[in-house]
Amino acid sequence: MLNKALQQFLKDVAWGDLDVLFIDLPPGTGDVQLTLIQNAQVDGAVIVSTPQDVAFLDAKKAIGMFGTVKVPVLGIVENMSSFICPGCGKETQIFGHGGVKAAALRMELPFLGEVPIDLAIREGGDSGKPFVAEHPHSPQTKVFQDMAATLKGMLKL
Repeated sequence: MLNKALQQFLKDVAWGDLDVLFIDLPPGTGDVQLTLIQNAQVDGAVIVSTPQDVAFLDAKKAIGMFGTVKVPVLGIVENMSSFICPGCGKETQIFGHGGVKAAALRMELPFLGEVPIDLAIREGGDSGKPFVAEHPHSPQTKVFQDMAATLKGMLKL
């Protein structure tokens, strides 16, 4: 069902003129990733992982798969890198920290940034209100903007 939905999404939506289309896929190397590569021009992949070693195993498989199908990995992001308490501002590294950056360096891939976990990111996704627009001065917004600028430069947009 997911493959059919992806094909319909790619072929039946009137996208107009796009500079970039980001598609958030489930982790790993499944049929959805292969369907996307077979049905669209994919100029690059951004790999996202949480800090735990076991989570990065899926990311590592995806990096290998994209290499096999000649899709460049533009960079790696550490998601949920920490939690910043909205009351006191204290940062807690719930899932560990820095493993994704260290792995990116070992693999000689660009490290794009660390995104702290924030309930408002999920709420914005659910409500359709972009987090960056709703929270323009948050640390997460700065990370998102920096990553976008880096990717824009890589893709020469």
